[in-house]
Amino acid sequence: MKRILALTATIVLLVSGLTACAATAEEAETIKIGLNVELTGEAAVYGTPEKLAAELAVKEINAAGGVLGKQIELVIYDTKTDTAESTSNATKLMTEDGVVAVIGAAISGTTMAAAPVANQYQVPMITPSGSNALVTNDGSAVYPFVYRACFIDPFQGLVLANFAADNLGKTKAVVLGSSSSDYAKDLAAIFSEQFAVKGGTVVATEYYTDADTDFSAILTKVQAAGEFDVIFVADYAVRAGLIIKQAREAGIVVPFVGPDGFESPDLVELAGGAANLNDVYFSTHFSALSEDQKVQDFIANYTTETGEAPSALSALAYDTVYMLKAAIEAAGEVDPVKVNTALEALKDFPGITGTISFDEWHNPVKSAIVVQLVDGVQAAATVVNP
Repeated sequence: MKRILALTATIVLLVSGLTACAATAEEAETIKIGLNVELTGEAAVYGTPEKLAAELAVKEINAAGGVLGKQIELVIYDTKTDTAESTSNATKLMTEDGVVAVIGAAISGTTMAAAPVANQYQVPMITPSGSNALVTNDGSAVYPFVYRACFIDPFQGLVLANFAADNLGKTKAVVLGSSSSDYAKDLAAIFSEQFAVKGGTVVATEYYTDADTDFSAILTKVQAAGEFDVIFVADYAVRAGLIIKQAREAGIVVPFVGPDGFESPDLVELAGGAANLNDVYFSTHFSALSEDQKVQDFIANYTTETGEAPSALSALAYDTVYMLKAAIEAAGEVDPVKVNTALEALKDFPGITGTISFDEWHNPVKSAIVVQLVDGVQAAATVVNP
């Protein structure tokens, strides 16, 4: 009997404790938003500016009075550019930290790893920059709690093929990409298909691995494949920069075209100097060349706060925080499910990266910008539709 009474007392205490925790969470003075991005590892160059921009947005919102009368609190975790770590972080944020939403991850692989967690615990998750088409769906149905602020890889492939054919007037392309990356393989396939639709010919397609740093053999094969007037590199800056450097050293002077992965503060160094980054173009979500006052204010504030100029990654993360703010306000309470409903219904949100609405796949509906580099510096920006 004593054991039964003791067990009963323990259960009562546990239930009381859970009730107290729930009440405390409901009465909390802050609204917790998780930030689960790459702060170390290969993709830290993407996650770090997103963290800085998210912190700036939260600082601005809190200074203006917060949301629903409460301050926003960022709960920050590092994915370490590791899928298992991203999943573990997302689980902690949603089950232990009591966040109303999660921002992240920065790249597609770590975002896709965490997506099932968001659906399991019914907490909305937005990746600022995970562009793989399957981030928000399983190929047949949308994930109800997963969104993105950036356009998707197929969209980039279409836009860049159109740009190469229509804006640059190119007709013969070489396509390069990493066989280790779905991001690269998907982009390469879609660019090739659309370039053919535009009347162009893909002269050669060559793949390498993420571990490769010497691309001389591939470039020799490309030069032997026949005449070409543009090279599409479906990859991130860490390898694209090396390819451009080695191509220029080999005497290849045709334009290079690439996706948003080109955008990195390390690109100039990777490419062997600014002189190698002429006639280089990449798709992006934001350009400092915009004359929009809202964009210019963001640039000024970010630069003052961080000591460096913002990138498209910064702008995407900044927009993500403000979209969550709008969704929480529309929901009228700090309830992840209701915030998710409000987020899904978001229309014509006036962001730094464009006027944003979500389609049925939770992808943003907006145009892309293709930036031209001159001596490694953004010199022109062209709005391009798919």
